Amino acid sequence: MRLSLIAVSLSVLGLSACTWVPMAPEAGKVRVIPAGEAVTQCEKRGEVTVSVTHSVAFYERNALRVRDELETMARNQAAGIPANTVQPLGDPDQGEQRFAAYQCSGR
Repeated sequence: MRLSLIAVSLSVLGLSACTWVPMAPEAGKVRVIPAGEAVTQCEKRGEVTVSVTHSVAFYERNALRVRDELETMARNQAAGIPANTVQPLGDPDQGEQRFAAYQCSGR
């Protein structure tokens, strides 16, 4: 029983180190600007809502890793709008976050 508990614990910890969201090639050109930063010389193209797994069983995933994966997903979706800039519209909540998508000139 104790051995299986250790095995499950190690599996969960191993999963937390993985990046589950790969970046699409075209998303590498999409930049992320901080929330609240003034958006100039940009046309708003829409909003995207993205979500990732924020907890596995009883284990809460690293908040920084979750935030990074949400940004990657937002960049992936923005590339298809098309938009070259995303900006978070709030903090992540339960593994979900909204972003505004913009097409900015001068990039």
